[in-house]
Amino acid sequence: MMDYIVVGLGLAGAAFCETLRRNHKGFCVISDQSQTSSKVAAGLSNPVILKRFNLAWKANELMPLSKSFYEEMEHELGEKLLIDQPILRKFSSIEEQNLWFEASDKDYLNRFLSPVIVRNTNPALNAPYDFGSLQGAYRLKTEAYLNGFQKKVLSPDTFLQESFDHVCLKVMNDGVEYKGIRAKNVVFAEGYGVKHNPFFNYLPIQGSKGEYLIIESHHLQEQRAIKSSIFVIPLGENLYLVGANYNSVDKDNIPSESTKRELLSKLERIINSPYQVVGHIAGVRPTVKDRKPLIGTHPIHKCLHVLNGFGSHGVMIAPWAARELFAFLEAGALLEDEVTVARYQNLYYS
Repeated sequence: MMDYIVVGLGLAGAAFCETLRRNHKGFCVISDQSQTSSKVAAGLSNPVILKRFNLAWKANELMPLSKSFYEEMEHELGEKLLIDQPILRKFSSIEEQNLWFEASDKDYLNRFLSPVIVRNTNPALNAPYDFGSLQGAYRLKTEAYLNGFQKKVLSPDTFLQESFDHVCLKVMNDGVEYKGIRAKNVVFAEGYGVKHNPFFNYLPIQGSKGEYLIIESHHLQEQRAIKSSIFVIPLGENLYLVGANYNSVDKDNIPSESTKRELLSKLERIINSPYQVVGHIAGVRPTVKDRKPLIGTHPIHKCLHVLNGFGSHGVMIAPWAARELFAFLEAGALLEDEVTVARYQNLYYS
């Protein structure tokens, strides 16, 4: 009997599998890659929410922890995965400049927000009120990381590329059995797919569809990420990621023409340079109403667990959340009240 079956190989599933591997636990992964939000994510881990000038949840703790985790994965996979990513926040008025100065003077933000206005010297950018500069962010090459993890860490014996059939899961007193595989525990890291999980579909996952465009521009020549109503993020080789939007109505992974038009309209208020659209991707983020992760064990079936609800901050949250769940299951550590699924136990019984 192995220790764990992990369902899902996005940012949550990969971080938990790596935590298991480092602690010499036996596991296998089952994933059909149907939930694409991790692979299509921009991978930008940003300590400050630039729309409201608030510190991201647990940013002071999670930013260094997550960066260290991915640096170790770079060594493990033998591939460059992390890029320190300066961000310029475009100002649309003098009032926005003043709000930036106020924010940069706060003790909990001044290590990230520079009080010095960055003048626009790039003729390809439309920024008459210039920029504020944010330091401390990084970008993870999410698709390269997840593909590398599957190919170099997992093996044909530990990775099954197929849809998980919840009907075939037999829950027993000492663990579970799934299509002949016996394990002590199952961890569901399915992202928005948890909505179709009969054991955890009581959890209030709302889902927010996000879409990005990939553009090519030889004239833009910008290495910093630009934040306005959307992000323009350099990918190298004259490619840029443009987005994303937040759509709480559509819950599919299909890029839409209406969102493409919306993103292009916003892009053309940011850049003046010619470009062409070379890609369009979409995924559904697993969002929760209270904007906190969902970590813990089923109210009745004590061998079934969940790791979910990271929203748009999966890169930053996943390594920490995986560590917390592992400590909870293997060492009896307590989960924080604001992340444990026990906070929604009443929904299971209602």
